[in-house]
Amino acid sequence: MNQLRTTNILLSIIVIPLVFFLLKTLSFIFIPLIFSMFIALLFLPLMRWLGRKRIPRAISIIIVILLIAIGLKIGWELVKVSGREILNSETEFFVKAEEKFDSLLLLGNETFGIEIDSKESLFKKFIHEESIGVTIDFVRKTLTMILMTVFFVVLWLAESINIQKVLNSTLLKLKHTSVKTFIKIENDLMTFVKVKFAVSLATGIGTGLACLFFDVSFPIFWGLFAFLINFVQMVGSVITVVLLSAFAFIELEPTSILFFFVVSITGVQVLFGSILEPVFMGKSFSLNVITVLVMLMLWGFLWGVPGLIMAIPITVFLKIMLEQFESTKVIASLLSGKS
Repeated sequence: MNQLRTTNILLSIIVIPLVFFLLKTLSFIFIPLIFSMFIALLFLPLMRWLGRKRIPRAISIIIVILLIAIGLKIGWELVKVSGREILNSETEFFVKAEEKFDSLLLLGNETFGIEIDSKESLFKKFIHEESIGVTIDFVRKTLTMILMTVFFVVLWLAESINIQKVLNSTLLKLKHTSVKTFIKIENDLMTFVKVKFAVSLATGIGTGLACLFFDVSFPIFWGLFAFLINFVQMVGSVITVVLLSAFAFIELEPTSILFFFVVSITGVQVLFGSILEPVFMGKSFSLNVITVLVMLMLWGFLWGVPGLIMAIPITVFLKIMLEQFESTKVIASLLSGKS
């Protein structure tokens, strides 16, 4: 028994790093595959409803794809609106930002003895830095990921890849257990996606309204940014407050107005992210704070920004799976912070 236990430990030491290596190396496949699974789970109730109406599965899949395309179209239009907002304000904002940035550099020169060799404004140089190649590469990778995600969504919805059957044939050998686990995974992940979307939308609207009320430039852009970055658990709200506060420092004088603006956007993040979101999520998503931070670092390292977005749903999926076995229930309890 001791020899068998030692062998299992050695195999785990070898297999676990290999799994992480494969996840990172084949990220171009795993990212759209996992992301498409979450999207497919979100649309499964609609697929079942269309099935009860005797609508052919092929037409149901086309309807789902059209809904996804409409969502992407709306997102793209918002990006274009925010882009036009920034370009139209270039003569106003960038001049003010350049002056503020140069004054900060002058203050740093007087205080810390920092010398600037070039007379050209560093801010202007930064804004107009050539990055066409990087942008094209980013757009290419993004489009590839979107197309692969759509392809996998079609496979999930067409049941060419059946999650319940995969669970039944691999981890959960009993059909009743696999069905029960699949239903719990589906319900919990659907709850996560719906609540996270609603909370992120409310956060984005609140942030945009705060910018509008305090006369901070680009309220549409900042609302959209807050909406998107809020899908990164815990870290997203901090990034929004820090970046927007630094941005407002350029627009507003360091008086009580700037202070109340920072308090307002912080209050929006706390209200929706720290108070309302945990209430609507329920006990299914009660994860230990340390677990959340570790998983964010792990999946962020493996998959970058997509990993940060999917870290919590993946962790919840793993927690549900670990709860199905007596030998791993202790690990599930540690993940959820329960004693």
